[in-house]
Amino acid sequence: MEKVTFNGRITSVQPRIRLIRSFDEITHNYLGYAVFLQGMIGQEERAFSIGIGKAAHAKHQFQVGDQISGVCVPVPDERMEPMEFYKVSKLKKTNESTALNPKPPPWEQVCPGLDVYRSRGHRRLSARTYAAKCSTCIWGCRMPVEMIFDHWDRDGKRNYRFETFCYGPLVCKHYKPGPNRKVEGRNGMVWVEEDWVDEQNVEHRDPDE
Repeated sequence: MEKVTFNGRITSVQPRIRLIRSFDEITHNYLGYAVFLQGMIGQEERAFSIGIGKAAHAKHQFQVGDQISGVCVPVPDERMEPMEFYKVSKLKKTNESTALNPKPPPWEQVCPGLDVYRSRGHRRLSARTYAAKCSTCIWGCRMPVEMIFDHWDRDGKRNYRFETFCYGPLVCKHYKPGPNRKVEGRNGMVWVEEDWVDEQNVEHRDPDE
């Protein structure tokens, strides 16, 4: 694929996680981090996003306000990734941000390791709330979801969508769960992910964690 140069100011860094659903079963693929920028991608000035691996994030410790540059390629299937470009090379931090949000939420410091997200667990997050309040927060996550209709037929029918989640403190004032999510299965069956699933995912955390 054609390589594209970029440079810009980071507007958000969040975990880059793919979710696979098979009726009431879920699997997470922890891919790295999604970095959202405002700047130049090729010859075009606009907002865009790139995906980086955990090693690149550990090295550069990107956060909101950093200026970065590099080379990337478009993702081949936008249903499977939360950003537009990936396979980043020649990655550089050209200017480091010194400004942090003094009164979170949203939390905009350097993202923790992917193992932290895995251990914290998530709750579903309203897509509208995510767009309005949580798109710059390190605890927000917009996941591409692949839905397998028949667990025993891996080559069968699949659907794709995006879902938003929150890994943040349980007392966050911005948090709104939105409607329960539904997953289709075989023979017209539908799994409804009730509130107890979220409660179980985060029951090991204190309210302010």
